[in-house]
Amino acid sequence: MGRTCLIFHFKKMKPHPSTKIVHPEYIAPSGFAAFPAAIHHASTVLFDNVATMRSSLWMDKSTYTYGLHGTPTSRMLEAQLAAIEEGSHCALAPSGLAAIALVSLAFLKAGDDVLIADNAYSPNRELGKWLGQHYGISSRHYDPLIGAGIGSMIQENTRLIWTEAPGSVSMEVPDMAAICRVAHEHGVVVAMDNTWSAGIAFKPFAHGVDISMQALTKYQSGGSDVLMGAVVTRDIALHERIEGVRKVLGMGVGMDDVYLILRSLPSMPLRFAAHDLHARQIATWLASRPEISRVLHPAFPDCPGHAHWQRDFTGAGGLFSVIFDPRYTERQTDQFVDALKLFKIGYSWGGAHSLCVPYRMQGLRSRWNEPGQLVRFNIGLEDVADLIADIEQAFAEIR
Repeated sequence: MGRTCLIFHFKKMKPHPSTKIVHPEYIAPSGFAAFPAAIHHASTVLFDNVATMRSSLWMDKSTYTYGLHGTPTSRMLEAQLAAIEEGSHCALAPSGLAAIALVSLAFLKAGDDVLIADNAYSPNRELGKWLGQHYGISSRHYDPLIGAGIGSMIQENTRLIWTEAPGSVSMEVPDMAAICRVAHEHGVVVAMDNTWSAGIAFKPFAHGVDISMQALTKYQSGGSDVLMGAVVTRDIALHERIEGVRKVLGMGVGMDDVYLILRSLPSMPLRFAAHDLHARQIATWLASRPEISRVLHPAFPDCPGHAHWQRDFTGAGGLFSVIFDPRYTERQTDQFVDALKLFKIGYSWGGAHSLCVPYRMQGLRSRWNEPGQLVRFNIGLEDVADLIADIEQAFAEIR
């Protein structure tokens, strides 16, 4: 029964007010247009008839079947995220780590092997360990600067290689093209955590990457208030495997959160450029300070893998790390972080507020030989002079 017939019967039946509340008679006139994306909430998706219901497939994104599998709001975000990275297909997940899990579970089974860069996001490494303990999947770590040497680590049962460019704590920039070329010679899928560049400063598929994962919690949100992840591919077969896992796990995202990401995307390139500008200014100042022995910023010549960054990247964002002079103990660098006023202590990054976190690298890396303490900065959108003054007064606390 069409909408017009339903209204006709309502008028004829004179339904009770409670029925009118559930079945409103109002139909919005056509012709409305506005810049913001519409928020389509749905668990139940309605079909015109039984034939349409039975012919609708959840994987077919030209139709709708159930709210878990998408509404026009989430489909719009998927399309925009794929376009940013020059991909073709996108799957959304409740967080960046959930997106990582989707990829690993889609391509690994008992008896398989996965290689994870030693500088990768630590929960990714923990996931690899968990898969080994519970599902018989071996997980091994490799030097992020291994390049074409990755071939020596690929085994007959290696199915997936995780990369991160750069590492979001120690900042090494791998030779992505070399890793992908050798991996493909062995028939191995390469997945990349591309969160650091937001898909703006690095185009993964142009360098051979098969799957790009993003934590939309960072620059895409920009407000430090949304948890979400995305997996982008160009290959429909890879995408279908990822979507298949997302379906059986029941992973979905809320449309209000999707809207927040959509609202922030238009300003992301401008915000990313501002983060980059501020970070380079502060990193340059820190490199001149006697308290700091080394600045780990991919745009700086002495950062491991800088030549790869210079060749492949077009920007740097706001995240970098420093190594304190070895004369400063962990207690002193912790005191430095505690003394900061504008910089807050907290994980994540990509928002307007500046953050600072000290790391115990021996617990994060298989091999770490730097003698000084590592501290990571996320440079926000505050005034650069104010941020430098804050760091300077914190230095005074430990001198």
